[in-house]
Amino acid sequence: MDSSRSDRREFLQTSMALAGGAAVAGGCAGGVSTDGAGGQPAGASLREKLLSCLGGAWPEAGDLRVKVARTEKKDGYQCQPISYETQPGDRVAAVVLIPDGVSATSPAAAIAVWHQHNGQYHLGKSEPAGLAGDKMHHTGVALVKQGYVVLCPDALCFEDRQDPTGKLKGGAYERFEFLRSLVAGNCMAWRNILDMRRAIDCLAARSDVKADCLGCYGHSMGSTHTWLVGPWEPRLKCMVGNCCLPTYSAIHRTRLLHCFPNFIPGFYQYGDTPDIAALIAPRALHLNFGETDGGSPIKEVREGVKRIAEAYAAAGAKDKFSYFVEPGTGHVLSKKMWAKTKAMFKKHLALSTPKGELS
Repeated sequence: MDSSRSDRREFLQTSMALAGGAAVAGGCAGGVSTDGAGGQPAGASLREKLLSCLGGAWPEAGDLRVKVARTEKKDGYQCQPISYETQPGDRVAAVVLIPDGVSATSPAAAIAVWHQHNGQYHLGKSEPAGLAGDKMHHTGVALVKQGYVVLCPDALCFEDRQDPTGKLKGGAYERFEFLRSLVAGNCMAWRNILDMRRAIDCLAARSDVKADCLGCYGHSMGSTHTWLVGPWEPRLKCMVGNCCLPTYSAIHRTRLLHCFPNFIPGFYQYGDTPDIAALIAPRALHLNFGETDGGSPIKEVREGVKRIAEAYAAAGAKDKFSYFVEPGTGHVLSKKMWAKTKAMFKKHLALSTPKGELS
């Protein structure tokens, strides 16, 4: 959908409204402006429309009721399987990775890692946590070895969050949950964002974490999750998404079937997915793409990142947004993409020299 001049003005005003907020105390940049009438963000109409399309206001955060299953010693870090409550009766299983030497008296910056989809419903948190799956995506382990506390949670319908009755398997259960959300008046993206905000609650509450230096990373569906949660979670100071910014225009042009979290009912009348990512401004955002990745058609990606860059420039934060398109590369986490990811976190989470490399 092509934006009119009026729509573009509204989009830029919306982004600029986010530029003037005070930073959360500490060494990382960020903040959300609330200088409009009645304490609301100035020009917040696009955000309001997006929230309405998602399903409405987020519920009040309750007690996480964190349970730690055990602590396992690994090479240079500790691994803690945990669970916590996002809503009453809805628990999320996750893995926390803690670098050796990090404690309440010596806290560290922290990163939440949202796992990929790949049709592998038996995998969720365990892949980035290095417990299963493709070594390419053992990113949580790579980050903990650089000195970050890392949280790897299961997304709805994956690993420990599959159908508790056992009746529906894999994609059938995902379809069920997507449709159940629709008739309830929200959508899968709304539920995913709520889960991710609670994951950030979990990180921020940890005594071994610098609550003012939080970031998130995701590949594929995890990248979608990154730009979905970003506009709603000002505590995230730096976000990196790898290989996923499918626009509705590209989806329609190429007849592309994609992950359910990408589809927000009614939003296409107001904007496209890059307009959602642009609402993260002025906080740091980097996006990696493979030129030949069919899941994010590159023609629309190139148009989309220009729109995001415009919003960051309008917010006075031109240097906080970057992107990288790797020629001749598909839907992978390449060495170049990972180098960009590490550099972004190092720059914006004020971490000392990294301790390790992704194998």
